[in-house]
Amino acid sequence: MTSNTIANGILKAVGIIFGVLALLYFLYLVQSVILYIAIAAVISLIGRPIIRFLKRRLKFKNTLAVIFTMTLMIGLLIGLISMFIPLVVEQGEKLSLLNIDELKANIEALYSQISEYLATNSIDLDQSLKDSKLLTNIDYTILPNFFNSLISGFGNFSIGLLSVLFISFFLLKDSALLEEGIMVFMPNNKEKRLSKSFEKIKDLLSRYFVGLVFQILILFIIYTIALLIFGIDNAIVIAFLCALLNLIPYIGPLFSGVLMMILCMTSNLDSEIPNHFSAVIVPNTIGVMIFFVVAQLVDNFLSQPLIFSNSVKSHPLEIFLVIIIWGLLFGILGMVIAVPSYTAIKVILKEFLSENKIVQSLTKDI
Repeated sequence: MTSNTIANGILKAVGIIFGVLALLYFLYLVQSVILYIAIAAVISLIGRPIIRFLKRRLKFKNTLAVIFTMTLMIGLLIGLISMFIPLVVEQGEKLSLLNIDELKANIEALYSQISEYLATNSIDLDQSLKDSKLLTNIDYTILPNFFNSLISGFGNFSIGLLSVLFISFFLLKDSALLEEGIMVFMPNNKEKRLSKSFEKIKDLLSRYFVGLVFQILILFIIYTIALLIFGIDNAIVIAFLCALLNLIPYIGPLFSGVLMMILCMTSNLDSEIPNHFSAVIVPNTIGVMIFFVVAQLVDNFLSQPLIFSNSVKSHPLEIFLVIIIWGLLFGILGMVIAVPSYTAIKVILKEFLSENKIVQSLTKDI
């Protein structure tokens, strides 16, 4: 081996490393665009069954079907945004988000009502909390900062929304657009098999995301009924927000349960009814949480098995392990994208490594 060969090998390796680093840096700079494309792809998968129905059953032209579908989705989005604005404003006023002293006073007032309620059962909560110094150690800026950052993010949200809608329109209009863009980087002898994989992935993920929409809808209906029965303010918005949190597997229901409990307990906190906490807040909160548990049982034993088994063709234990692994590797975002990404990987493996025994075992139902 000559010195020139070694030098060329080193230069080639350095060039490859530099190219990979440059590509990663470029992807980091355009991560927002990648996110917009990913969200638009999900929207196009959700809208795909609607467009098929309009074209096959109602004989719509492709462009007209896409326009109708996009109009429907934009209308739903506008409705959701119009629901959330009153929630942010009203809860901001109730929790005194811009006034830390008032927020502290409200929390201490709630604490006083809880303390009085427990005192009737001979539980000295006041002394216990004084000993633990819990109230003095609470950072009261966490909640205001969260809502204020949420409000300040509406500017960036509007830009991202327009970008996502624009990309979604063309992905719906030409379903092979994204696929053709990826095909450019593939060898010619692999294009046919990869195209077959893409078609299968789109079918499976379309059913999966449509199933998620129905899952959220079922939870939303149950939560809304519960909150309306017990007279909780902004029932529809709270129900939707808590249902949406269920998109995060396993820990999402925990977050939604805590959020629902807090919003129930802070509803009508300033009421002048005697013994308001024991007479109103506690029974209402317990009643809502019973409905919450029922909704979770319906979701765990009915909605999720139907979604995972019939859409992505994966065993519940298999899905559980994948979500845990993705969560450990990529955090909460990994848990959200675990099922769709794992499904795509399975389809591609089946197409290109169908002779492998492990792949055959994992993809036998696809």
